[in-house]
Amino acid sequence: MTVPSVRIAGIGAVTGYGWGVEALWQGVSSGASACRPVKADDDTETTETPSPSWAARIPDGGDPDDGPTLFARGLLASVREAVADARLHGWRPGERVGLLHAAVLGEVDLWRSFYTQHAGDVSVRSFLSLMPSTPVSMCMKEHGFHGPTMSVGAMCTSGNAALIIAKQWLDSDFVDDVVVVTTDLSCSPEMLTHFRRLGVAVTDEEPFSACRPFQQGSRGFVMGEASVAFVVTGPGRRPDHSYFGVLGGAMTHDAHHVTSIEPELNSVRQCFERALRAGGVRADDVRYLNAHGPGTLQCDSAEATILDEMFTPDTWIYSLKPLLGHCQGASAAAEIAVAALAAAQQVLPLAPQVAPGHERLLSGTHHLAPGLVAKSALGMGGHNAVVLLQPPSQN
Repeated sequence: MTVPSVRIAGIGAVTGYGWGVEALWQGVSSGASACRPVKADDDTETTETPSPSWAARIPDGGDPDDGPTLFARGLLASVREAVADARLHGWRPGERVGLLHAAVLGEVDLWRSFYTQHAGDVSVRSFLSLMPSTPVSMCMKEHGFHGPTMSVGAMCTSGNAALIIAKQWLDSDFVDDVVVVTTDLSCSPEMLTHFRRLGVAVTDEEPFSACRPFQQGSRGFVMGEASVAFVVTGPGRRPDHSYFGVLGGAMTHDAHHVTSIEPELNSVRQCFERALRAGGVRADDVRYLNAHGPGTLQCDSAEATILDEMFTPDTWIYSLKPLLGHCQGASAAAEIAVAALAAAQQVLPLAPQVAPGHERLLSGTHHLAPGLVAKSALGMGGHNAVVLLQPPSQN
């Protein structure tokens, strides 16, 4: 088995289940979805998005000194927890700690109020809060990190993309360590409305009824929010404990349509093939496909086709979207975090199966078998990304 040069040494999370990794693990272990009815503000409610609407929004919390919004507070809190977690397990930062921040949309609520409530006339301090560099700069200052920082935007593949870039930075000796943080708090009434219009989001029905990845009768996804951070360490830097080894990954683009997947799946298939080559492993080494699995017909069909074509009958598929919601730019990282915690516990908690589905679909509580995890993500506009992950028992 390939020995990974790059490892995830610490995890931090803020999700619809609450603030902290423990809240995330207890939430998914309960088998209940993080989604709940959310009532829109009177000035933002629309006729097309009924109130209340189902979504997995981050609850109020965090440190007010971290900023005026949950976006900034969530970003800083998740990084703070990941760094503390890594330190607890023996990690010590090198001289060059970089930071990759993955996001699709930034301060959605703050930008809305900037235009609708303040007509663009705010204090300098408030204006700086709108800048994506501000929470990143605050994070680097707090921890004394001096490596490079960069924003990563690849729609719903952003978390995978950031992890792939982190591995490239580490393998090329560009940095000693990388903090990867993905943040998405975009469950605003406007966003819910437009994803409904696209025919992919469901807001008027409970998650397990509406979002049934790889099962009959699925209508799409319920939306979620999250900020998830990883401390990623490189060659020669071996903490006492790590969650996953990052073997490799790949990215492709369909170059086909702004929303639809290319029907022949050529780019999706190439992404999986290149990820396996980059990781130095075979398809039959993969035991679990941690799928994008949003519950939409085209995405679920694409991943099920790849599973049937490329992987052996011993490879199982699952989706965490019914539990976490679809966290957009933070979705891949949130789902990797759950998989990493599950690998540490040797138990994977999943949503119940509620309808006939794929014969290799996992549901409920599953005791993990040895093997690699392939994390796939398919982003709107043709983005594809796959990462190969090795559990700590095989490192």
